[in-house]
Amino acid sequence: MQDTTSGSTNTKLEKILDWIERTGNKLPDPAMIFFFSLLIVWTLSWLLSSMSFSEIDPRTGAAIVVNNQLTGDSLATFLANMVKTFTGFAPLGVVLVAMLGVGVAEHSGFINTGIKRVLDRTPQYLLTPIVILVAIVSHTATDAGYVLVIPLAGVIYYAMGRHPLAGISAAFAGVSGGFAANFVPSAIDPLLQSFTQSAAQIVDPAIQINPLNNYFFTSASSILVILIGWYLNDKIIEPRLAKVEVDGDPEDIPKFAEVTDKEKSALRWALFSMGVGVALLVAAVWSESSALRAPNGELASFAAPLMHSIVPLIFLLFVIPGVVYGYMAGSFSNSRDVINAMSKAMDGMSYYIVMAFFCSLFISAFNTSNIGALLAVKGADTLRELALPASVTVVGMIMLTAFVNLFVGSASAKWALIGPILVPMLMQLGISPDLTQAAYRIGDSSSNIITPLMPYFPLVVVYAQRYVKGTGIGTLISLMLPYALTLMVCWTAFLLIYWSIGLPLGIQSSYTYGG
Repeated sequence: MQDTTSGSTNTKLEKILDWIERTGNKLPDPAMIFFFSLLIVWTLSWLLSSMSFSEIDPRTGAAIVVNNQLTGDSLATFLANMVKTFTGFAPLGVVLVAMLGVGVAEHSGFINTGIKRVLDRTPQYLLTPIVILVAIVSHTATDAGYVLVIPLAGVIYYAMGRHPLAGISAAFAGVSGGFAANFVPSAIDPLLQSFTQSAAQIVDPAIQINPLNNYFFTSASSILVILIGWYLNDKIIEPRLAKVEVDGDPEDIPKFAEVTDKEKSALRWALFSMGVGVALLVAAVWSESSALRAPNGELASFAAPLMHSIVPLIFLLFVIPGVVYGYMAGSFSNSRDVINAMSKAMDGMSYYIVMAFFCSLFISAFNTSNIGALLAVKGADTLRELALPASVTVVGMIMLTAFVNLFVGSASAKWALIGPILVPMLMQLGISPDLTQAAYRIGDSSSNIITPLMPYFPLVVVYAQRYVKGTGIGTLISLMLPYALTLMVCWTAFLLIYWSIGLPLGIQSSYTYGG
């Protein structure tokens, strides 16, 4: 399909993107990638188990020994522990618990009404930054940004006499390009943290990573993403779209549904209940003798029960206002409706559960075989010999992540694949898992909006086609490329400046590892 914004379908850029699309489409499903990776680990463990290595295992102080996973005893242990390996997989529990609460808030209508209310009351001159802000916050409801904020932004821009594709691109930049930016804790934080912690424990079994280890950085990044998106959308993207005719069928163009008085009242009560909940939590932790504090009275210590309650608190943060909104708005009439909302949220997690099954087996074999430790130490030695500054190493990791993202769109699947290698390797160089995770999130977010393999990319194309019939993959990529490149450069620079100043990345986080 012809690219209506560039006027050409044979550019070098499009040929590269076509190659990426063809190559990526040939890759197996992420779940199968983990299965094949498990087979590769088994085979490598058999080949390497007969070899001697001089590299020292940082956990034991002795030379690394690769354990053969294809012996009778190893296979018997693998089968006997398969259920325990899966059910004990840290990311599985944290994501499912958080999503139970988010599901109630989403299916009750609380999140959707909140988003509509914010955009409905936004003056035109602040429309772009507010759209991007709402898109960023929508991460707390997983896919709500893709199915609600992006199409809604097109409707609002069109209703205000602005080009609808500008609204869609701004929202897409916030939802997907700003995936690593948010000042509201969400299920994404403990999800990535759990993979990071599993990877870090390859080198240091006792290490603990806080689920909000990047919270301060992601909060500050929200401002950066909003400013970048605001400038690019209003000064570059929308002026380019001035000559692009809106030729969609008026009957197919969605209309903006007004928020009813009943929904407004329900939203107020839901927000009030959320505020009461936050106030009660503050009151509960205020006293130095609080049961939520550590025995020594510290609140941000790993010994404090509060730090182990982040995921349950995220659950409560959404389930309480979700239930209140549901009953006030009439979307819930009894407890069965609340349970059904949780069930619907779990329906959307079925694929993740399947992927987590294979991922848990792969990571377990990777750890048990000691191949992860061997790769980490050898890779760290190589980087150490190159004597690259730590900042250069981190920038290189961001670029690597952005490239891999063109082929593996899932943030969790990608981190589960490369985290067990990168996190231990950089720990050996003195770079903390917290910093490594922050760098990963930048690379992942920046290139999300230009990879056709991102699951929601085709959906965004469909949204745009409602207004401009000739919109294709090339059209959307050409719209989003300025965002992707600018975010990559500016966000990377922002991390380096943030690091140089020494601002905290998050709760109980650090920049260096001195294990």
